[in-house]
Amino acid sequence: MSRSLVLRLLIIVALQPVIGVHAADKPVRRQLYVATPGVRNYLEYGGHGVLVFDIDAGHKFVKRIPTAGLDGAGKPLNVKGICANATTQRLYVSTIQTLQCFDLLTEKLLWEKAYDGGCDRMAIAPDGKVLYVPSLEKDHWHVVNGQTGDIIAKIEPKSGAHNTVYGLDGKHCYLAGLKSPLLTVADTSTHQVSKTVGPFTASIRPFTINGKQTVCFVCLNDLLGFEIGDITTGTKLHRVEVAGYEKGPVKRHGCPSHGIGLTPDEKEVWVCDAFNHSMHVFDATVMPPKQVASLKVRDEPGWITFSLDGKLAYPSTGEVFDVGTRKIIATLTDETGAAVQSEKMLEIDLRDQEPVRTGDQFGVGRVQ
Repeated sequence: MSRSLVLRLLIIVALQPVIGVHAADKPVRRQLYVATPGVRNYLEYGGHGVLVFDIDAGHKFVKRIPTAGLDGAGKPLNVKGICANATTQRLYVSTIQTLQCFDLLTEKLLWEKAYDGGCDRMAIAPDGKVLYVPSLEKDHWHVVNGQTGDIIAKIEPKSGAHNTVYGLDGKHCYLAGLKSPLLTVADTSTHQVSKTVGPFTASIRPFTINGKQTVCFVCLNDLLGFEIGDITTGTKLHRVEVAGYEKGPVKRHGCPSHGIGLTPDEKEVWVCDAFNHSMHVFDATVMPPKQVASLKVRDEPGWITFSLDGKLAYPSTGEVFDVGTRKIIATLTDETGAAVQSEKMLEIDLRDQEPVRTGDQFGVGRVQ
């Protein structure tokens, strides 16, 4: 073996640990992915596409990922949901007609599929292999292969399919229809209904669950506040009404509170108040939760979610709240400087271009 070849081999061996450490030490970039039009089909709130913001740089606008989801006249359809998975490196956006799948690395559209009955707010399994996709306020949910978009099964609670939450352990998926006071629980090993929770006092609108999947928090028609259900026993536990605020007419959704979330540590519940342009904060360390703060926002809030670390709150009106101080620290604006609003957003963390963690469009509890 020549002296020069030996020298090259020694250099390669010496550099290998350094290269490994360098890769491991690369910082994780936290980004907020916001699908628009995420308030009906209103293009004035951010246009059309998935807008990406740098969380650690004051939520500075980074880029716009072009999306599909057009009607027959070429106009953008209402976006109904967004979800992603780091393992499979896929991003999904649903509209009232189709489900779109994107490669998170290349940001290219892999497929767009229409399903019988349309689409609403879907949820993805923790391993990214399966999505539960509700029809648009009809009888059924489709269980869909996350790689191909093919239909695996069909579940028919006949509840007016609307919102969907996947449990963190992947064993159950929770299905809420806006025409039913019952929360349906599906066993994901069989894709069959295993139980229901409720009835609650009216039809269920947005809802969330805790990490252990023992308790659900549900918004209801005609309620400024929320009710709480015991998932284990299937019974309603508490009714919690917002104090000091009156109900009034709203522009969208037809209910006073459309949007509820648990902070990841499950210490607080945040609930939307459309008429009063407010977010109401409740202490969830006691039962029933106790109202502790009310925060003004710039428009009617119709959704709420949180950063993965629980330090930031994202109402759909585009403000960014520091959860600890309850102060607004940023507002979302697009590349033109226009205010962005959307009810469909989530955090995705990347190292280089590789996704390493994904949040959720719902404010689900993460204590397991």
